[in-house]
Order: sequence, then structure tokens, then C-alpha cells
Amino acid sequence: MKRIVRVAGWVAGVLAVVLVLVALTAWWLVGRGRPLAQGAVAVPGLSAPVVVERDDLGTPTITAANRRDLALALGYLHGQERFFRMDMLRRFAAGELSVLMGDATLKVDEAIRVHRFRSRARQMVAKLPAAERDLLEAYVSGVNRGLGDLAGRPFEYWLLRATPRPWQPEDTVLAVFAMYLNLQPATPRTELDRVRAEQAVGRDMAAFLYPVTTELDAPIDGSRLSEPPMPNRIAPAADRDTDRERDGDRDGDRTPESAAEPAMAGSNNWAVSGGHTATGAALVANDMHLGLDVPSIWFRARMRVRPAAGSNARPLDVTGVTLPGTPFMVAGSNTHIAWGYTNSYIDTADAVIVAWVDEAAGSYRTPHGVRTVRRFTERLCARDHCRDFPVRETIWGPIIGKDARGRTIAMVWTAHAPDAIRLEPALALEQAGTVAEAIAIAQRSGIPQQNFTVGDASGAIGWTIIGRIPRRIGFDGSEAVSFADGSRAWNGYLSPADTPAVVNPPDGRIWTANARVAGGEAYAKLGFGGYDIGARAGRIRDLLLAKEQFTPRDFLAIQLDDTATRNRFWQQQLLAELRRHPNDRRLQELVAPVRNWGERAVPDSVGYRIVSRFRQEVVNGLYERWIGAPEGDPLRKTYVASQAEGPARRLLRARPPGLVPPGASSWDAFIDSALAAVLKDIDDSAGGDISAYRWGVIGKAGVRHPLSRAVPQLSRFLDPPDVSVPGDVVTVRAAAPGFGASERFAVSPGHENEGVFHMPGGQGGNPRTPWYLAGHEDWVEGRATPFLPGPTRWTLELRPR
Repeated sequence: MKRIVRVAGWVAGVLAVVLVLVALTAWWLVGRGRPLAQGAVAVPGLSAPVVVERDDLGTPTITAANRRDLALALGYLHGQERFFRMDMLRRFAAGELSVLMGDATLKVDEAIRVHRFRSRARQMVAKLPAAERDLLEAYVSGVNRGLGDLAGRPFEYWLLRATPRPWQPEDTVLAVFAMYLNLQPATPRTELDRVRAEQAVGRDMAAFLYPVTTELDAPIDGSRLSEPPMPNRIAPAADRDTDRERDGDRDGDRTPESAAEPAMAGSNNWAVSGGHTATGAALVANDMHLGLDVPSIWFRARMRVRPAAGSNARPLDVTGVTLPGTPFMVAGSNTHIAWGYTNSYIDTADAVIVAWVDEAAGSYRTPHGVRTVRRFTERLCARDHCRDFPVRETIWGPIIGKDARGRTIAMVWTAHAPDAIRLEPALALEQAGTVAEAIAIAQRSGIPQQNFTVGDASGAIGWTIIGRIPRRIGFDGSEAVSFADGSRAWNGYLSPADTPAVVNPPDGRIWTANARVAGGEAYAKLGFGGYDIGARAGRIRDLLLAKEQFTPRDFLAIQLDDTATRNRFWQQQLLAELRRHPNDRRLQELVAPVRNWGERAVPDSVGYRIVSRFRQEVVNGLYERWIGAPEGDPLRKTYVASQAEGPARRLLRARPPGLVPPGASSWDAFIDSALAAVLKDIDDSAGGDISAYRWGVIGKAGVRHPLSRAVPQLSRFLDPPDVSVPGDVVTVRAAAPGFGASERFAVSPGHENEGVFHMPGGQGGNPRTPWYLAGHEDWVEGRATPFLPGPTRWTLELRPR
């Protein structure tokens, strides 16, 4: 026995030593991928030295003699600190994730490969003007030099047993395509959902369930749209397949798969004119809502050009966030203007019914006669195997599959345009001096279509759509149509003169929050691409109208507002339903927390979680019973309309006997099933203890590294503590696990020293950098930190070879 004990002790000691050696080796390997923080390094391609000064948060101030050197230096920093993140962006857009990540991402790659974005990116790069191509190649050179100057490859590649592939000019275009895919669905989803609904419940009920407006709309212009009438019954099955658009084929039943579609990508921004600030300059706020990772999707920077004497270079001083993979500032302030974005959800794509002449042969009708589809063979690869993936394209765009009526659908999308992405306007925006100049640049830009809100140092403010807006002829984009006879088509894009804009409104306030911004003729031009309901926009509007003077900290307080005005209706509805059950002890236990819910999405609130769960059960239940739920598609979770709040409220108020949801004997029975589901969730998640059923239990920040999402054991080494945070997807402080404000800033141009900023996930991409996760806690706690970088702690000089 003693011998056995000695041997066991010896084995345990050896194992402990081995584990320590493995841990030390891993720590050493991670450290080899650390970026250079200080000293001097020779970088080919520079025309003059570039100084990089970092503060405690790792935020660089880059000072160069010209914009080309600045692009090269920014690329160097991106390559050193964010190459894995950049790699994921380009692979996502190209449909090549599985080469690195394996079979788990094959369905995503299939859905995206249909669009052949790598081929499109190559074509765009080939057509760049010489000056833009030169600046892009400088950036690419900087990325690859920065990557090459690391002592070892970024740690993610060690874990994945992979070698990073050098950055190419086309990869920068792919990084912007990745933002198209993050912000817009890769299928014409609104049209496809409408067809599916018509097949399930008939045309009138489908129009009711998928409206374009609700009572909560809060556009800048105060306009109202008409809600569709509520039918009194579901159309009989025989009446649902109408004769419309019979020129499409009807012989299939496969519906197209959608690309990765997270919870609605949101964002807030707003501005007040100089009449509402002490400085006389406009004040702009922006918080872009996206998936939250470690490190942040954004790379914070201050970029300065200080030309040498006699140089033709233009001075520049711009601070904000850059997108690793691209050489320009995305949002921020340049001392003359400040600008930011929210996803616009205008209609940027359409479903085109392919009118086959002979599908087997690939011939189809067009206004120019019979054409034959172009066929491409894409090579789709996972880590250890490849296969051919066929793609068919029409003159309008790729064929993405068949709709619910079996018609072949091609997709026409602004992302497919030869100039869908343009570098020059993005660079020009960095130099814009006035609101008028910035709006003119925005209206000729090539990026995913966004609400562009801007203010300048003179106090002017403005809004427009940045990116190309299709000009439709013969249809409004709400339904799948055929382009075969030419009566319906896209006739180019709106000119800047035709693009909707609001400049210096009388009340000196502009706000956007992914909802409809304008009505009338402007709405007809922009169309409906799945606007969010106006609850957040309305809350921002009300808070802006509640005061006359604002500071950056006042704007931060609005950004952190966690009041859920949308759920007021549901709290009152739930209390009314609970009164129907005075003798049900368990339901009566819900009354007190629901009555005292405070209408705020704060971690300790029990009532808020109960109200939110009740709404979810009712709204999801309505759509699942009538339309169904996606099955076998990991990329699509629900067919609930973006404007579902309107139909749900109207149904619960009216409760028409002919529209009792399937499977329920009455409206009361349907509501009772929702109440039962709430109680079951309390049992399942809180052991039946209502006091433990707090919002914060599910309201976590969820900010994690992409690899720790796949391998949870890595979380303790890579991720910040996963704490509860206030907010909900419907509040101004948007929050859901792994989703929320990817940055927050509020700044007046010319007064950047008074501005505030923070972002989750931190600046650093390597766990052994001193600034890894720095600043994340400020974001969690909502603490104001300076917009400009702080005092210099590390200095790195990039010198010409």
C-alpha cells in the first residue's frame, strides 16, 4: 500500500509538473503574439516617420505626414492587434469560415457563397482609381508587415492549428461586405415572409400580420402611415394561392436559406443644434448595437496628419472608431463635424420571380429576350474536405432558391452593384467641414445603407441615408414580382438631389433608432426593409424634448436609459388577465411584482422579467400558431414580424371571434396558455421561487471571445466576468446576452476634449497586452470616460526603411 501511495504521489507530481509546463508554454505562445508597444521599427513603404502614442486603454494617437502613411500605420496596428478578427470578417463575407472553423459553419458559408462576394471584391479592386488603389495597397502592406513583425502568430491560430493567410486588397472590400451581411439579410426576407404568410393565412391576414407601421412610430417629420385593416376571419385554404404572378414556376417546395440573422441589429443616434448647447456647436450621440465580442469589433483611434513644410497633404485630426480591415474612420469627430450611424432598415433588396422558359436548360424571360442563367462552380471547403458548390445567376442577381409557393427567386440587392463599396467618399468624410458637405458626401457613398446623423462646429445638424438607394419602377418592393416584361424594374439609383434629407429642423433635434424616420414621398423612396418599432425612437424623442440645453454627459444619460415604454401596454394587459383568476394562488403571486415593476429593465426587477416573458409568449405564440416556426434552419429562429407589436396589441384589444389562434378554443384560452408558460418558465429557471425570477439572471452582458463561445473552457482566460447589466432590446440602453452598444460616444465637433466615449470588450486583441479588456468595466458601469485618448503611456515609432 505504501508503494502504491508513493507511485500515485509520483504520478500526481509528474502530472502537476506537466500541467504547469503546458500552461507556461501556452502563456509563452500567447505572449509571442503581443503587439509592439514602444520602441522603433522599420516599415517599408513609409515616406516619413509615423509616431504611435498609446494611452492606458491602448488607444493609439497616430501622427503621420500624409494620409497614405497614416493608412499604412493604421494597417500595421490592425495587423498586430486584430488580425484574427479581420480574418473572421473576410471569411464570413466570402463564405469561407469553414476552412478555419470546420463543419459547424458550413450552412453559413453555403448561404453566403451564393453571392460570390470574393469575386465581386476582386472586380471592385481592379476598377479602383490609381490614388485609391495606392492608399489601399499601403494599408494592406501595413497589415501584413504588422502581422509579420509579431514574434509568433496570433494565439487563435495556435489553438485552431492554422496559419494566417496574408491580407489582400480584396479582403478590405470583403470586410465592408461583412458589414452588409451583419446589417441586412442575405435573402429578400420581407417578401419571402409575406409569401409564406399568404400561403398560411391568406392575403388579408398576411398584410395585417406584417404591417409597415404601428401606433408607436416616432419619425422626425411626425408623419403617420395607415395600418392595414384587421380581417374578421382567416381565408379558406382554397383562396390563398391566387393567380398573381403566374409567370414564375411552381414546381418546387424548397425555400431559400437565410444567412446569419442575429437579433435585430439596432443602434441609436441623435443630435441637437448649437442652440441647445453651451458651446454653440452641435452635439452628436451614437451607439451602434451589434454582437459583442472580445476584443471589440471596433478599433478606437485618433488619427492626425501633420504635413511637412511644402507638402500638398491636407491636415487631419479625427477621433473615433475604425473597422479593422479598412483604412478609414467609421464614426467620430474631426473638429469640424461629428457623425454616427444607425442601421436604416430601408428596402435595399427585392425578390425577383424567375420566369422560366426551360429551367433544365436555364433559359428565362427578360425584357431583352430569352437569356440563359450564368453558372458558376464555387469550391466550398471545411478544414479537411472540399466540394463543388453550384451557383446560378440571372441578369438581376443570384438565384437563392424557391419561395413558399414554389417559385424560383433571384435576388437583386444593392450589395451586388459594381460600386456597392467605395473608398473615396469614406476618406472624404474624414475631411468634411460642414453638415452640407458631409451630407453631399454621404449621398454618393458606397457602404451598407445607414441613417447618417451629423452635426458641425457652427451648430448645424442633419440626417440622410448614406449609401445607394434603388429607384423602383412599377412596384413598391413589398412583394416578390417578375421583371420579365420590363414593367417592373430597378432603374438605377436615386441621385443625391432625390435622396431624402432633413437639415436644421425647426426644433433643433434629430433622432434615429432603426425605425421609420420619414413619411410621405421620402418613405415611398426608401421603402420598408424591416423597420424596428418606434419605441426606442419615441423614448429618445421625448427625452430630447424634455430639456433645452444638453452636455455630452446628458447624452450619455439618455444612452443609458433603461425604461421600457413598449412594455407599458403588456404590464396593464397582464394585470387584467391576472384579475380573471382570483382563486389561482400561483397566478396571484405574480400580481405584486408586476404591479410594482417600475417599467425599467434593471437586474433586480422580478416584475420586468414576468412582463417581458408574458409578451414573448403571446407574440411568439400568435405567429407560431398561424405562420409556424423555422425548422431545421439554425440561421433563422422566428417568423415574427419586426412590427409585430401593432398586430398583437390590436388583436388583444379586439379579440375577434374569427381570429382565435389555432389550437385555442377562445382568446381567454390562448392567453391562459401564455400564463401557464410563464409559470413553467419560473419553475424551470427559478425552481418556482418568484423572488429569484429576476431580470438580471438572463440580462447578462455576454461579451465573449469567439473561441470561448465554441470552447467554454477558454472563457476564464479570455473573457471578462459575465455580469448582469440593465437594459433590453427595446430600451435605449439596448442589451441582450452578447448584443448591445458596441460603443457609446457623445461629442461636439471642436470640443472633443469635453466628449465622452466607452466600448465593451476592450481595445486589445492579445490577453498578454497591458490594455487587454481595459475600459470594458467603464462600459458595464456606464461611466463617462474621455472621448479623446488620455496621456501617453507607450510610444512606438514607425520609420521608413
